[in-house]
Amino acid sequence: MKKICLSLLIMSMSTAPFQSQIFPDLKAPVADKKQHLRNIHGDKVNDPYYWMIDFFKKGRDSTQVVEYLTAENSYWESMMKDTEPFREKLFQEMKARIKEKDESVPVFRKGYYYYTRTETGKQYFKYCRKKGNLSAPEEIILDVDQLAEGHAYYSASGFSVSPDNSKMIYGVDDVSRRQYKLFLKDLTTGKTTDLGIKNTTGSATWANDNKTIFYTGKNPETLLTEKIFRHSLGTDPSKDVLVYEEKDKTNYIGVGKSKNEKIIMIVSSATTSSETRYINADEPNATFKVFQPRMKDVLYDVTPLEDKFLITTNKDALNFKVMETPLDKTGVESWKDFMPHRKDVLMEGISEFKNYLVFSERQNGLSQLVILDRRTNKREFLKFDEPTYTVYPSGNPEYNTDYFRFGYTSMITPSSQYEQNLQTGKRTLLKQQEILGGYNKANYVTERLFATAKDGTKIPISIVYKKGYKKDGKNPLLLYAYGSYGNSMNATFSSTRLSLLDRGFAFAIAHIRGGQEMGRQWYEDGKMMKKKNTFTDFIDVGEYLVKEKYTSPKHLYAQGGSAGGLLMGAVVNMKPELWNGAIAQVPFVDVINTMLDESIPLTTNEYDEWGNPNNKEAYNYMKSYSPYENIERKNYPNLLVTTGLHDSQVQYFEPAKWVAKLRDLKTDKNVLFLKTDMEYGHGGASGRFDYLKDIALEYAFMFKLEGISK
Repeated sequence: MKKICLSLLIMSMSTAPFQSQIFPDLKAPVADKKQHLRNIHGDKVNDPYYWMIDFFKKGRDSTQVVEYLTAENSYWESMMKDTEPFREKLFQEMKARIKEKDESVPVFRKGYYYYTRTETGKQYFKYCRKKGNLSAPEEIILDVDQLAEGHAYYSASGFSVSPDNSKMIYGVDDVSRRQYKLFLKDLTTGKTTDLGIKNTTGSATWANDNKTIFYTGKNPETLLTEKIFRHSLGTDPSKDVLVYEEKDKTNYIGVGKSKNEKIIMIVSSATTSSETRYINADEPNATFKVFQPRMKDVLYDVTPLEDKFLITTNKDALNFKVMETPLDKTGVESWKDFMPHRKDVLMEGISEFKNYLVFSERQNGLSQLVILDRRTNKREFLKFDEPTYTVYPSGNPEYNTDYFRFGYTSMITPSSQYEQNLQTGKRTLLKQQEILGGYNKANYVTERLFATAKDGTKIPISIVYKKGYKKDGKNPLLLYAYGSYGNSMNATFSSTRLSLLDRGFAFAIAHIRGGQEMGRQWYEDGKMMKKKNTFTDFIDVGEYLVKEKYTSPKHLYAQGGSAGGLLMGAVVNMKPELWNGAIAQVPFVDVINTMLDESIPLTTNEYDEWGNPNNKEAYNYMKSYSPYENIERKNYPNLLVTTGLHDSQVQYFEPAKWVAKLRDLKTDKNVLFLKTDMEYGHGGASGRFDYLKDIALEYAFMFKLEGISK
């Protein structure tokens, strides 16, 4: 063991020399190989880097794993050392655009205006409120800056104030595993109490009696959300009542309260089916009733109104529709169409008010909001004039109001929050993200393009660049995508991205299949046994951008994280010559081994997305694209891979194994870096400035390859 660790630390036994003109000629770490045989469906595969799972399997204790990751960190640090001044400049440049002393738009709820504010030099924030009006004295409900002192990572979330405004429940994760402990703060006395409740999602739901809460419990090993408990304040948490336990390990569960404060609901949902249970919020000890038993391949989401339930569902409606049912007849046999299904419009959700409904929809890849007056049935579409943008409901906790708030952003328009009077239609800009140092959107151009995939499908692209960007194939371009779980990648503004655009890069988002930008079928065509469409779409978009001379393979870069990291691993296997470099953030790259191991967090929840490799057909298909399985002895582009030792979503050993195998087999002289955050997890640093250092490294990696040094 000691010999192995020593050899890693001195970075011995490197094979190919690196790009001597750009990077130092240093030797990379070489991971030890140990035989581990996987034998399933008659397919025998040796996995020589399986041992890297030890830190996870052995209770977070494995010297060899930690020393290997440390050696990899030492390697990239040495190789990128000459960029340190430039990275610091980028960090300070991006930080300087952020208004450090700032305040969110106050949100009115039950007699109080709630908001967060940040202070100069502080990493976190203060959660505050004012009673009655904005000139009232400020009450700091939670000083997260103070609470986070001494912690490398600190996340406070799920702020839930009791109906009588006297108490608040919140969750804390100081490890970055998304396992939250619950705390109670008495807002009258200021006293904070550790409730002794741990392994939760970080939030709680109040019953209307101001003393009963419901919370979601996680399995401490698999991190699955498995149980809903009822807790009465002041009682022993070990005696909390289990009100629901989910037996299907492919489902996620959660508990919440309707906006009209009348209903508490437990929702259990997988990728293809869901089920809701509910009680009256005035009767916390009641038994939860099933709204409608789960149906095969049917998802439904319930919105309680004072006179009916609305149900957003894909029952006989691929792109979802809205149905209604009486308060006392919730079974599917009583459901009737309220907003019929439309083949060209994806129904995404409802914001409910006493007199109005606002529907969140997506048409032709663009988000849209539609206002419905419940009294007259009059509809109004909110209109926007940019070619690609994102609009969404934002900050609407009150049910009895005629004011609707929404957010708007595009690739050149900073995040903006508007309020619309639903009666008069008057729209007011409440706040727009302020970019310090001066920003003029007229200096930048955003376009919406369409690439044609090999099967003829049109793939939308959102792109932004600075005016003067020449389409001669000589300029660098960063292409980003995700393409999984039906998550649509929206065109949004980023102040940090200006550091890229101002140095000659274009930035593009490929809206590939596997997301839901073009409707539910877009998702269906990029999952399970059609997953490869996600990868070929991304390649086709890259080739289109080269063909149209936005860039060339010498200047084209790819980036994706988590399931988007799987995308990176797949496309560099399938078309390595198309990219000069790729950045894979917390990448899900060891698909089969992870999906075969139910002890790994969230594995069973993923079967409806990727398939279950215990099934031979699924195994063979997954093996045909899994990045780790398909590494070959050939040339690869320059690669920067990032992970977190405490990652709860994609465990550190996936990217670590992938990098080790790549380094062993690749035949090129391009660089391969593995950066492990030894204190963070899936989302990276928790402070509002620390994450900028990661972005600075990613930019410096590409800038170095492009010969950009200032």
